Amino acid sequence: MFSAFLVPQYLLQKKYFKFGLYTLYTIIVSLNLEIIVITLAFAALANYQYEHMLPAAKNVFGLAITMYFVALIKSFSLLLRISHARQEEIATLEEKQNILQKGYLLVRADRKNAKILLEDILYIESLSDYVKININDKPVIITKEKISTIEEKLTKPFMRVHRSFIVNTDKINSFSAEAVEIASMDIPISRSYKKAVLQYLQHEHH
Repeated sequence: MFSAFLVPQYLLQKKYFKFGLYTLYTIIVSLNLEIIVITLAFAALANYQYEHMLPAAKNVFGLAITMYFVALIKSFSLLLRISHARQEEIATLEEKQNILQKGYLLVRADRKNAKILLEDILYIESLSDYVKININDKPVIITKEKISTIEEKLTKPFMRVHRSFIVNTDKINSFSAEAVEIASMDIPISRSYKKAVLQYLQHEHH
């Protein structure tokens, strides 16, 4: 409840008074519930070897405080991981938006940053240890970047159709269940991408 509700609803919204008040209520309720649970547990153990238990184990309130702060630390840790993941998602979306607004893809090629207009890209092909970016009426650009890294920078009309190919769907001349044709090149559609690719292409051509 602390990390899933109070932090995003109040702390991150800078509603500090309500956050502090509700956090205090949460602590009080949680401690009381934990004391009840621990007391019942000790009651069950009382018939056994209660007298041999460590003094610290007999301190119900101390154990409740310890358990609460362990849970609190774990909640903060979970919140930080979620926040970090969301920040990465936002950064990726912002990068894609910037690329679309600028209208070009930036890749490292020949020890320089190559600026490629998106509308000029026909398809992108991954080979053993490099990627070929095929451009309309221009020389092929070769980069050491991974095709998965390039894919993360792109959005529609670019689409992954195969482990080794990303295509500009606006440049497709024709397609079947097995391949798409771009500039007289038949590019295979792999089984893992087939359903999504065909659904998109059939929708676009209706």
